[in-house]
Amino acid sequence: MTALLDEHPHLGVECVLRELSIAPSTYYRWRRAEKEPCERRRRDVELTEQIKAIHTGSGGVYGSPRVHAMLKREGVHVGRKRVERLMREADLAGLSPRRSGFTRRDPKAALAPDLVNRDFTAQGPNRLWVTDLTMIPTVEGPLWLSAIRDAFSRRVVAWETSARADADLVLSSLEYALASREVEPGKLIHHADHGCQYTSIKLTTRLVRAGIEASMGSVGDSYDCQSVRTGSRKDRVVPAVTV
Repeated sequence: MTALLDEHPHLGVECVLRELSIAPSTYYRWRRAEKEPCERRRRDVELTEQIKAIHTGSGGVYGSPRVHAMLKREGVHVGRKRVERLMREADLAGLSPRRSGFTRRDPKAALAPDLVNRDFTAQGPNRLWVTDLTMIPTVEGPLWLSAIRDAFSRRVVAWETSARADADLVLSSLEYALASREVEPGKLIHHADHGCQYTSIKLTTRLVRAGIEASMGSVGDSYDCQSVRTGSRKDRVVPAVTV
């Protein structure tokens, strides 16, 4: 029907519908049904190009959750399932974060006490921050992620990435956290493991200046580290960086 009218526009839609006893609403519903798949395919092509740009910009690291979050940040309204489908059709996949397994302790460093004792709860925001380092494999080599999570909200406060797992990385993520939150001196605990990054003079000095109490679990403690990773995996978005 719609194809016939498209080929012979001189017939007039109203006349044809009247002769065939077809309601105009029915005809236009058919037209929309034919048009929508075309519009959806066109939109899929546009979205796929945006997805490819974000995926490439991340060095091939981002999976569908991170790509979806970046699209939302750019003001693109699209469902997560649609992003998953388009990435699958375009043969795009992200890389999963993995622990390095070799966080090392500096034997000469002074260690902070364990003020948490594996009780990762807090009575309010900005009372307990838990931090950890995660290694993300990329085609250009390992990318290190330093994430800080608020134990009360279970949300990531700040993150930073670098090609090196050093004190500058963890200090940078702390600076971002302090810039984004109002911290009351003497009320916040910063909990990490015994890794040398967290026992460094740079970090410990900054914690003292900010009035934050340092707390440390054991070296690479799987329970402590899991507290950060399980709380942050869904809402963490690793920014694209050059390494």
